[in-house]
Amino acid sequence: MALAIALLTVSDSRSLADDPSGDALQDALQHAGHELKHRSLVRDDRYAIRAVISQWIADPAVQVIISSGGTGLTGRDGTPEAVAPLLDKTIDGFGELFRVLSFETIGTSTLQSRCLAGVANGTFLFVLPGSLDAVTTAWERLIAAQLDPSTRPCNLVQLMPRLQEQP
Repeated sequence: MALAIALLTVSDSRSLADDPSGDALQDALQHAGHELKHRSLVRDDRYAIRAVISQWIADPAVQVIISSGGTGLTGRDGTPEAVAPLLDKTIDGFGELFRVLSFETIGTSTLQSRCLAGVANGTFLFVLPGSLDAVTTAWERLIAAQLDPSTRPCNLVQLMPRLQEQP
Protein backbone atom coordinates (compact mmCIF):
# COMPACT_ATOMS: atom_id res chain seq x y z
CA MET A 1 0.00 0.00 0.00
CA ALA A 2 1.58 3.23 -1.16
CA LEU A 3 1.13 6.14 1.22
CA ALA A 4 1.33 9.83 0.30
CA ILE A 5 4.12 11.35 2.38
CA ALA A 6 5.21 14.97 2.79
CA LEU A 7 8.76 15.83 3.89
CA LEU A 8 9.78 19.03 5.65
CA THR A 9 13.35 20.02 6.41
CA VAL A 10 13.80 22.67 9.09
CA SER A 11 17.13 24.49 8.76
CA ASP A 12 18.74 27.90 8.65
CA SER A 13 21.82 26.51 6.91
CA ARG A 14 20.54 24.00 4.33
CA SER A 15 18.75 24.28 1.00
CA LEU A 16 16.81 21.65 -0.91
CA ALA A 17 19.90 21.27 -3.10
CA ASP A 18 22.02 20.58 0.01
CA ASP A 19 19.83 18.40 2.23
CA PRO A 20 21.33 14.94 2.74
CA SER A 21 18.82 13.95 5.44
CA GLY A 22 15.85 14.99 3.31
CA ASP A 23 17.36 13.23 0.30
CA ALA A 24 17.83 10.04 2.34
CA LEU A 25 14.23 10.13 3.55
CA GLN A 26 12.94 10.75 0.03
CA ASP A 27 14.98 7.86 -1.37
CA ALA A 28 13.91 5.54 1.46
CA LEU A 29 10.20 6.25 1.21
CA GLN A 30 10.19 5.93 -2.56
CA HIS A 31 12.21 2.70 -2.36
CA ALA A 32 9.53 1.39 0.04
CA GLY A 33 6.89 2.13 -2.62
CA HIS A 34 5.44 5.29 -1.08
CA GLU A 35 4.69 8.52 -2.93
CA LEU A 36 6.45 11.79 -2.17
CA LYS A 37 3.49 14.19 -2.15
CA HIS A 38 5.33 17.36 -1.06
CA ARG A 39 8.83 18.36 -0.05
CA SER A 40 9.77 21.69 1.42
CA LEU A 41 12.39 23.45 3.51
CA VAL A 42 11.73 26.23 6.01
CA ARG A 43 13.93 28.17 8.37
CA ASP A 44 14.00 27.50 12.11
CA ASP A 45 10.91 29.55 12.88
CA ARG A 46 8.01 27.90 14.66
CA TYR A 47 5.37 29.89 12.77
CA ALA A 48 6.86 29.07 9.36
CA ILE A 49 7.06 25.41 10.41
CA ARG A 50 3.49 25.44 11.71
CA ALA A 51 2.19 27.09 8.53
CA VAL A 52 3.57 24.36 6.25
CA ILE A 53 2.62 21.49 8.56
CA SER A 54 -0.90 22.90 9.03
CA GLN A 55 -1.39 23.13 5.27
CA TRP A 56 -0.35 19.50 4.85
CA ILE A 57 -2.52 18.33 7.77
CA ALA A 58 -5.51 19.97 6.08
CA ASP A 59 -4.71 18.30 2.73
CA PRO A 60 -6.70 15.03 2.57
CA ALA A 61 -4.19 13.70 0.02
CA VAL A 62 -1.35 13.71 2.62
CA GLN A 63 -1.34 10.69 4.93
CA VAL A 64 2.06 11.06 6.61
CA ILE A 65 4.30 14.04 7.38
CA ILE A 66 7.94 13.65 8.34
CA SER A 67 10.02 16.63 9.43
CA SER A 68 13.74 16.68 10.12
CA GLY A 69 15.66 19.32 12.00
CA GLY A 70 14.99 21.85 14.72
CA THR A 71 14.63 19.35 17.56
CA GLY A 72 17.68 20.34 19.61
CA LEU A 73 17.98 22.57 22.64
CA THR A 74 19.32 25.79 21.19
CA GLY A 75 17.30 28.98 21.03
CA ARG A 76 16.50 28.48 17.34
CA ASP A 77 15.29 24.88 17.73
CA GLY A 78 11.51 24.95 17.89
CA THR A 79 10.08 22.20 15.72
CA PRO A 80 8.54 20.25 18.65
CA GLU A 81 6.94 23.46 19.95
CA ALA A 82 5.61 24.24 16.47
CA VAL A 83 4.10 20.80 15.91
CA ALA A 84 2.90 19.71 19.37
CA PRO A 85 -0.10 22.12 19.52
CA LEU A 86 -1.31 20.75 16.17
CA LEU A 87 -1.50 17.13 17.35
CA ASP A 88 -4.79 15.50 18.29
CA LYS A 89 -2.90 12.61 19.90
CA THR A 90 0.75 11.91 20.61
CA ILE A 91 2.52 8.62 20.01
CA ASP A 92 4.73 8.72 23.10
CA GLY A 93 6.37 5.39 22.38
CA PHE A 94 7.98 6.77 19.23
CA GLY A 95 10.22 9.25 21.02
CA GLU A 96 10.96 6.81 23.80
CA LEU A 97 11.96 4.03 21.42
CA PHE A 98 13.91 6.37 19.14
CA ARG A 99 16.05 7.50 22.06
CA VAL A 100 16.70 3.87 23.09
CA LEU A 101 17.86 3.04 19.55
CA SER A 102 19.84 6.25 19.25
CA PHE A 103 21.64 5.48 22.50
CA GLU A 104 23.30 2.57 20.70
CA THR A 105 25.21 4.97 18.44
CA ILE A 106 25.46 8.31 20.26
CA GLY A 107 25.24 7.30 23.90
CA THR A 108 23.90 9.79 26.40
CA SER A 109 23.79 12.54 23.77
CA THR A 110 20.42 11.05 22.84
CA LEU A 111 18.87 12.79 25.83
CA GLN A 112 19.06 15.99 23.78
CA SER A 113 16.70 14.53 21.17
CA ARG A 114 13.23 16.01 21.36
CA CYS A 115 11.74 13.97 18.54
CA LEU A 116 8.05 13.19 18.71
CA ALA A 117 5.19 11.67 16.76
CA GLY A 118 1.45 11.95 16.73
CA VAL A 119 -1.75 12.18 14.74
CA ALA A 120 -3.52 15.32 13.52
CA ASN A 121 -6.69 15.27 11.42
CA GLY A 122 -6.03 11.64 10.53
CA THR A 123 -2.46 12.37 9.40
CA PHE A 124 0.56 10.75 11.05
CA LEU A 125 3.39 13.12 11.92
CA PHE A 126 6.99 12.27 12.78
CA VAL A 127 9.33 15.02 14.02
CA LEU A 128 12.96 13.89 13.69
CA PRO A 129 16.37 15.35 14.44
CA GLY A 130 18.13 16.62 11.33
CA SER A 131 21.22 14.43 11.27
CA LEU A 132 21.58 11.77 8.60
CA ASP A 133 22.13 9.14 11.30
CA ALA A 134 18.94 10.17 13.11
CA VAL A 135 16.67 10.09 10.06
CA THR A 136 18.19 6.79 8.92
CA THR A 137 17.67 5.23 12.36
CA ALA A 138 14.11 6.54 12.58
CA TRP A 139 13.14 5.37 9.09
CA GLU A 140 14.88 2.00 9.05
CA ARG A 141 14.17 0.91 12.60
CA LEU A 142 10.78 2.46 13.36
CA ILE A 143 8.82 4.30 10.68
CA ALA A 144 9.23 2.00 7.66
CA ALA A 145 7.82 -1.03 9.49
CA GLN A 146 4.91 0.92 10.93
CA LEU A 147 4.00 2.24 7.46
CA ASP A 148 4.04 -1.32 6.08
CA PRO A 149 0.63 -3.03 6.33
CA SER A 150 2.32 -6.44 6.54
CA THR A 151 4.03 -5.64 9.87
CA ARG A 152 2.62 -7.83 12.64
CA PRO A 153 1.15 -7.88 15.18
CA CYS A 154 0.08 -4.34 14.29
CA ASN A 155 1.05 -1.26 12.30
CA LEU A 156 -0.09 2.33 11.86
CA VAL A 157 -1.53 1.71 8.38
CA GLN A 158 -4.29 -0.53 9.75
CA LEU A 159 -5.40 2.32 12.02
CA MET A 160 -5.86 4.85 9.21
CA PRO A 161 -9.51 4.09 8.42
CA ARG A 162 -10.43 4.65 12.09
CA LEU A 163 -8.31 7.70 12.93
CA GLN A 164 -11.14 10.18 12.60
CA GLU A 165 -13.87 8.14 14.27
CA GLN A 166 -15.76 10.01 16.95
CA PRO A 167 -17.06 8.38 20.14
